[in-house]
Amino acid sequence: MNKYYSVIATVGAVVLLLGAALQITKLVWAPYFYLIGAIMFAYVQVMSGYEGKNIVIRRLRRQQIIGAILLVVAGVMMILWKRNEWVACLTIAAVLELYTAFRIPQEEEQEKKH
Repeated sequence: MNKYYSVIATVGAVVLLLGAALQITKLVWAPYFYLIGAIMFAYVQVMSGYEGKNIVIRRLRRQQIIGAILLVVAGVMMILWKRNEWVACLTIAAVLELYTAFRIPQEEEQEKKH
């Protein structure tokens, strides 16, 4: 199943990025394109769990899931509100995703050493 998750996450991230870039041009279908990518990406984030006992990794996983949910919320904001509030939501989600993308592998590496 991990192989499929990797493909779904990659395709979702690319579609999400394209949708966000196209939203700047105000294309009518850009928010839907973004939302499809965000849902694909968030699905993989939520479904790939952590079964260990490391409290730090569990906290980071919760932050990662919050970031994934905020990506989807940003897509809904694009559709419902025709202004740029979604940018703030997307920025918060991106910061959370970026932070956890670096910290989780570091913590997993430390866990392997102990």
